[in-house]
Amino acid sequence: MGSGVTNTARRFDTPCTILVEQSSEHFHAHVELAGNVELEPGDKVRVHGAPISVPFGQSATFERAATVTRAGPLTRAATRLAAYFDLKELYEVSFNPGRIK
Repeated sequence: MGSGVTNTARRFDTPCTILVEQSSEHFHAHVELAGNVELEPGDKVRVHGAPISVPFGQSATFERAATVTRAGPLTRAATRLAAYFDLKELYEVSFNPGRIK
């Protein structure tokens, strides 16, 4: 059975800044975690709070809390392996001139 110390090391809360823009030039939402938290393959970030809505043509910045859950070794390895095959699929699909008759 796991101890509370291990669980705390795998999951922690941190402040974050969310930048949202919705315009004809940009449509994005970026989350920056406080304290230069390094994310690795398989890690999860859950941002807390009400859903964010920004009117078209505007951008806004929000301060929220987020929970980071670290992936275990098996999940991290599986995520890296899946990413490798997803990238390989892009190579197979692109740069193909098509059929020549």
